[in-house]
Amino acid sequence: MTKEQIALAKRAVACKGWRWLGGMRTANEERVIGVMRDDVLHLCAPLDAALESVSITRVFFDSSGSCLPDLTDPATLGCLLALVREAWWGDEWISCAYARKERSWVVTSCHISALLVSGKHIHGATEAEALVAALEAAP
Repeated sequence: MTKEQIALAKRAVACKGWRWLGGMRTANEERVIGVMRDDVLHLCAPLDAALESVSITRVFFDSSGSCLPDLTDPATLGCLLALVREAWWGDEWISCAYARKERSWVVTSCHISALLVSGKHIHGATEAEALVAALEAAP
């Protein structure tokens, strides 16, 4: 991961609406296969172990930020979108789309043309950046 990606991942895990979800991938290339409900320990497995049907190696990590999400992974981005929807009053119509005119990714909802914070659209240079900004700005 680049320095910018690491910084963005740190911003994500610092959000009050952040939590690990099954399917996410860590920066260590481990896939989260289950989440313990105490929000302290999360269960994940290396990708190669997850593909084996005989046994899965269990690896535990904490939610203190020492383990970061891979925000380039499509499944992780989908989970991040789910967290944004949950954080914004459960709005299932929230999506993230590239706006050519603005040359950035914009978080939108069917209920309003774009989510606004202090009169400004929530956007980012990448889809992940826009979604992290939306999670940070969530009420």
